[in-house]
Amino acid sequence: MKHFNLIIATLFVTCTMSSVTIAQDTDDPREQFRFGVKAGINYSNVWDEQGEDFEADARVGFAGGVYFGIPVGRFMGIQPELLVSQKGFQGGGTMFGTPYSYTKTTTHLDIPLQFQIKPTEFFTVVAGPQYSYLIHQKNTFTSGSNTTAHEQEFNNDNVRKNVLGFVTGGDIIIKQVVISGRMGWDFQTNHGDGSSSTPRYKNKWIQFTVGFQI
Repeated sequence: MKHFNLIIATLFVTCTMSSVTIAQDTDDPREQFRFGVKAGINYSNVWDEQGEDFEADARVGFAGGVYFGIPVGRFMGIQPELLVSQKGFQGGGTMFGTPYSYTKTTTHLDIPLQFQIKPTEFFTVVAGPQYSYLIHQKNTFTSGSNTTAHEQEFNNDNVRKNVLGFVTGGDIIIKQVVISGRMGWDFQTNHGDGSSSTPRYKNKWIQFTVGFQI
């Protein structure tokens, strides 16, 4: 949690200092500091899954938050974001010799630190690392002859709360409206120590949002 607080404080100080020091008298919007809000959806699933007969299908969840555009010249910049992001999947497999199926929903605080390439005033390419902190997770079982045991196993799982990943995508800018698309992958599995019998996996997602910037 200390690392999480340090990241938030660093982003706040960096964006505040940049908003004060960057001149706003240029006619090219690519050289201006930007702040915006956005909201949309995640279409998420898992990759690199490991588990007994484990299979998963994609789910749709909410994504939204704030972002900052910090110019480094006309054609490059830095874009940190602070997002509440729902991920998850519909999965199934076998455990203790019996089949099960369930729906997992995880809510994360995502902090991508993206590098911008701005070839035009209307389009920006972004890519960079992302830190995710797990806020909440919910497992809903829909079948299985040993549902109680399955639920206890998943609820007692040693889940990793701090995950590193990577995001890339682009922004289409129409005056103050920003239409964004992202693809992301986690580098680390959901397990803290890998000792549990529940499936191990890494999240992947496609994100679409619409924002408004000032």
